[in-house]
Amino acid sequence: MTRIIVSYDGTANEDDAITLGRIFANAGAEVSLGYVRHTDEAVSNEEAQEVLDRGASLFGGTFASSHAVTDRSTPQGLSTLAEQIGAQVVVFCSDSHTAQGHITIGNSAQQLLEGGPVAVAIAPVGLAQHGESVQRVVSVGEPGGDGSAQASAQALAGALGAQVVPVADEHADLLVIDSRNEAAQGRVSISASASHLIEIATCPVLVTPRGVSLSFGRPVALSA
Repeated sequence: MTRIIVSYDGTANEDDAITLGRIFANAGAEVSLGYVRHTDEAVSNEEAQEVLDRGASLFGGTFASSHAVTDRSTPQGLSTLAEQIGAQVVVFCSDSHTAQGHITIGNSAQQLLEGGPVAVAIAPVGLAQHGESVQRVVSVGEPGGDGSAQASAQALAGALGAQVVPVADEHADLLVIDSRNEAAQGRVSISASASHLIEIATCPVLVTPRGVSLSFGRPVALSA
């Protein structure tokens, strides 16, 4: 089972990340909430739990666990938490100043996209208002790539009753993007063209580490 962390600290647009987490949960993933506080003194345990409780209420379904961790770096704190609980994906919202229906790669997401050890998913602004229906999943591979994104897209589509379609247009509901071939095995790194595609996307995106296929519903083997 694919395990997912939704990064949540109660700020603007994070209900969109919760909604994307629910989409993955509908595909059979195990979802946890992760809140990174930067110092123990800044946010008390009680305040952190209140934030996580708000996130849980927004999630509205069954989720695995919620965690408040302390780290000066949000991406590092999330990476450490992912290692501790065996999560393969971290979900982010877009920045608060992003236009409705679009994606901005925030600082924490950007750092994980530059060599991070987990897949990165980003929700567009307004996803929470537009529902959780996924009918068209697009796989965006790298030339000569190993097919990780394709296998992950097929697994997601199969679990959600959707179809994998070849074109990333305005009708796409979810983009699954390969890391570039130069990335280290098991690490995320995206090309300039993939970064541009994310910036103009109007649906959620999921970037897979090099050589890692995510399983949803049932395992999907990479082709030789």
